Amino acid sequence: MSELTLTRVRFFEGVWEGVLEDPAPGAGDPAVQVLLADRPVEGVELSEEAEPGRWRLRFPVPARLLGDGCHTFVFADASNGDRLDSFSIIAGEALGDDIRAEVDMLRAELDMLKRAFRRHCRESN
Repeated sequence: MSELTLTRVRFFEGVWEGVLEDPAPGAGDPAVQVLLADRPVEGVELSEEAEPGRWRLRFPVPARLLGDGCHTFVFADASNGDRLDSFSIIAGEALGDDIRAEVDMLRAELDMLKRAFRRHCRESN
């Protein structure tokens, strides 16, 4: 099991950023890989921070890998394959079937019904 921990900081302008921590530093920079559909993706950037055992991890998501559907990127310890973290991007037609899209649609309909009901109550008084 990996001793490394990866904490998400943000996902902004197509770049996933996090902090990688090693409780027992000293063996050099850790090796982290990003996988999409069990295949490695290039572009992982590690930069050591001032505190020993901490690195800033940046991963610019390649636009060529995005399209319709759900895409899950997995961060793994390259030395043993242990999963450190993951994130998903949902785009295109698959989003229509997503429960979050359904909830947003229901909220919009509920807001419309509330406005119509309030208008009806005002007009009937």
